[in-house]
Amino acid sequence: MKRVAYALVGLVLVGVALADVITQHTGWWQLIVFAVAPDLSMLMGGGKGLQHGRLHPRAVPVYNAVHRFWAPVVLVAIALLLRDPGWLAAGLAWSAHIAIDRSLGFGLRTREGFQRTQAA
Repeated sequence: MKRVAYALVGLVLVGVALADVITQHTGWWQLIVFAVAPDLSMLMGGGKGLQHGRLHPRAVPVYNAVHRFWAPVVLVAIALLLRDPGWLAAGLAWSAHIAIDRSLGFGLRTREGFQRTQAA
């Protein structure tokens, strides 16, 4: 049930971000970059001898930091205060990325780099 809720939240966030970009005539770059950027942390997570699906422990703090909701929520709040639709789209896209990841079963990582187990 949690995964379905995350999927719905993710889809709503994507829709609001797209509506923001289209109606406010902002650039698309923030939306695209912030939808993809959280997974760039996985680039530093590769290495020899790692099991399939495991991140190198050096990448875990960065991966976990960019896959928590607090940072994009702060970005959205600041964008709303400054009335900046481009950065609002960025924060919404980042939040959508996290929600969609969670809906697909990808959550935070353990110190060792494995997916933390999630309750259904």
